[in-house]
Amino acid sequence: MKVIGLAGWSGAGKTTLLSRVIPHLLGQGLRVSVIKHAHHEFDVDVPGKDSWVHRQAGATEVLVSSSRRWALMHELRGAGEPRLAELLAKMSQVDLVVVEGFKREPLRKIEVHRAVNNKPLLFPDDPGIVGIATDATIETRLPTAHLDDVTAVAAMMQRAAVAVDEILAKSET
Repeated sequence: MKVIGLAGWSGAGKTTLLSRVIPHLLGQGLRVSVIKHAHHEFDVDVPGKDSWVHRQAGATEVLVSSSRRWALMHELRGAGEPRLAELLAKMSQVDLVVVEGFKREPLRKIEVHRAVNNKPLLFPDDPGIVGIATDATIETRLPTAHLDDVTAVAAMMQRAAVAVDEILAKSET
């Protein structure tokens, strides 16, 4: 199992790009999963539904299952946010895990940059960035691909991905 990150300012198009890259990778026969970092409060549950009521009552974990999917919600209840390595260890085996967010984790990342955002590039200050997907012309030695070139972005992600075991090993030291 390999992992690659996507990094970029809000509005750069990380989610849009990923929604186009995933079907391309699936078309190559790869199994792909995503870990998305969210800011503070978020909820995937519906207020008032049984699973929501169970969590509100104090359950640490609630697993909901049906014939189409299952979801496990885990409440931290004051515990620290898990590190990326801990979350990766919980993932089912796939060919590629794409991590969106987790800027402070030591992870190889592709920067997603959109010129219209007028935001500075991240790569000069983030040694984890190993490639750039952008709609701008950038002076760099890093590999670049245009945001609309899904094939090139997918190939760059696959080349830059590292084994999950490397990340897990680094987290143990």
